[in-house]
Amino acid sequence: MLPTPPQRDVNGDVVPHDHSEILNNDGIIRRVSLQQVVEDPKSVGGHKLSSKVFNPSSGKNGGLSVDLKRPIEEDNIDPKAFVTNHRFLGSVIMEAEVYRSKTLMVGYDPKPDNDYHGEVWGNFTDGCKRQLLKLAKWFVPIDGVSHPGGQP
Repeated sequence: MLPTPPQRDVNGDVVPHDHSEILNNDGIIRRVSLQQVVEDPKSVGGHKLSSKVFNPSSGKNGGLSVDLKRPIEEDNIDPKAFVTNHRFLGSVIMEAEVYRSKTLMVGYDPKPDNDYHGEVWGNFTDGCKRQLLKLAKWFVPIDGVSHPGGQP
């Protein structure tokens, strides 16, 4: 079941919020593109995930674009297939509680082409992004790319 629609501002943009219907143990998926992968000769495969994975978008209400795993599954959709395409070859996952423990807000932000879209809002310092990278687990791994968080 999809969360209750969020509040929007006068421009129709979702107001940053911490959505009460997104539970602390809900899986929050972050899609990964090759632009978020860097060369690393020390890594198996010669590449690793970069903390760029956790760069939020810019703008007034800019946040980190994510997908909400539970409602995807409740609609009998394979979440791994849903979040993977030619642009996003992989993804990482962690529970909403991890973001909230970094004083970030996890909210619902449906898009015309994605009813399961969410946002994570807050202060994504470089240190915060590095910590999130270490805590995240592969959801859909990318061949030849290592990640310190590993498998879920």
